[in-house]
Amino acid sequence: MEAGDSATDELFLRQAIELAERGRFTCAPNPCVGCLIVRDGVILGRGFHHRTGTGHAEVNAIADAGEDITGATVYISLEPCAFVGRTPACARTLVDKKVKRVVVAAVDPHPRVSGTGLQILRDAGIQVRHIELPEAVELISGYISRVTLGRPLVRLKTAASLDGATALASGESQWITGPEARGDVQYWRARSDAIVTGSGTVREDDPALTVRDAQLQPCEQPLRVVLNGQLSLSADLQVFDGQTPTLLVHAEDTRAPQSWMSRSGVELLPLGASATQPSHLDLPALLAELGQRGCNEVLVEAGATLCGEFVRNGLWDEWLMYVAPKLLGSQSRGLAEFSLDRLAQAPTATIKDVRQVGSDLRIHLFNAHGAESGS
Repeated sequence: MEAGDSATDELFLRQAIELAERGRFTCAPNPCVGCLIVRDGVILGRGFHHRTGTGHAEVNAIADAGEDITGATVYISLEPCAFVGRTPACARTLVDKKVKRVVVAAVDPHPRVSGTGLQILRDAGIQVRHIELPEAVELISGYISRVTLGRPLVRLKTAASLDGATALASGESQWITGPEARGDVQYWRARSDAIVTGSGTVREDDPALTVRDAQLQPCEQPLRVVLNGQLSLSADLQVFDGQTPTLLVHAEDTRAPQSWMSRSGVELLPLGASATQPSHLDLPALLAELGQRGCNEVLVEAGATLCGEFVRNGLWDEWLMYVAPKLLGSQSRGLAEFSLDRLAQAPTATIKDVRQVGSDLRIHLFNAHGAESGS
């Protein structure tokens, strides 16, 4: 690693990370990447990765700089790619452009890159500096999960009262939280590649599970994933409207009616039973399937039964817990259904962030056991 002005390098790297965020809603299954090109203290070009199959951040920044970046320093939020896919290898492109230095904020965990991109630069005599910034790693946390664990990052979302209720005993739940909290959820939907829910939530709330906030456009609408083992749901619900794709997951021994087979915009996926609870579907297999489909981040918006399954199996990484300042009483429905024999078995979390959203609180939790619990 070459010595350099750490303060200046970190400043430019953080600007590259800010650029990367601009591709947040459109670039999956590729990771978010931003790039800044500087020469003699002057920013020549900026770029970020818009969507898969199009130019990477480095290529877009080079174009913004007018192509001539000889002797420049290139700041990238993520190690440049080292293999030819739909686009050329960015590490080779930087060598061809005769840059002087490359500073990166994170190493690409992809097995075909993972340090190879940096080595290509070093072998060409380019100075390389790696300053790992936590925000750069967090930026690609879903991508890291997919390429290292074979499954997307799983983020649970719940809305509850102060006494932990998500609905009245009758099932009424609209609306526990206020409009600001519901607007905040739109952001998390926009950055998710799939939204997973259960048949109970679909039947009782009839959600569309789409991104409707115009301020979050353009974004790729997430894949809607509905778990309905016996295919008992009505086809006239909003989630099956064909406006955006829906994956209807059912038990592999359930025969799909012809009406479902020909339903436009709805794909049926038979899934085996859980190894521990035969009456439930195999969630690890579902997440592996979503990983194969290029999903980096998954948002689970479901009732207590399905949320409980994710918690019981340790198949969650983050939890967005919206808490409203109201009480729903002892006959209400809880956050997650699962049982424990001993307090020591209780799943634990670390609090990343607590903030007020309108009249409600949003508590952002991380699974204290990390990826180990779901691997």
